[in-house]
Amino acid sequence: MSARLRYASLSAALLAAACTPADDGIDPDGKTFDAVAPTEVVTLAGTEPFWTARIKQGEAVWMTPDNPGGTRFAVNRFAGNNGLGFTGELNGDAFTATLTPGDCSDGMSNRTFPYVATIVVGEETLMGCGYTTGQPFTGDAAP
Repeated sequence: MSARLRYASLSAALLAAACTPADDGIDPDGKTFDAVAPTEVVTLAGTEPFWTARIKQGEAVWMTPDNPGGTRFAVNRFAGNNGLGFTGELNGDAFTATLTPGDCSDGMSNRTFPYVATIVVGEETLMGCGYTTGQPFTGDAAP
């Protein structure tokens, strides 16, 4: 799937969220999500397989156990009605990340994260949790 098609699909999904009932945390007036400042560092992480994406002002660093130093690449940020999206290209594959509000557990630590994360790299979808410099996780720093 091309990056443009993936971006359009993600945009459509975020826009479709505007049609859901008002009791789910989505602004019924369609106000753009603004709970994460553009200057905040966004960290998304998951287990099985382990991965981390750290995003700061238009650049992402993708880290895995096989690549602990990470791969840097450019991303575009856009806000939907109930979250953020980031798109780019990682090693020739389309990369899409979404960050949506909601308590999240990585299932391996006693941490609680303020965001749910979804990453799509190429054809692979990864689920995880997210936090920002302004909205950190709670729990042990080093479980």
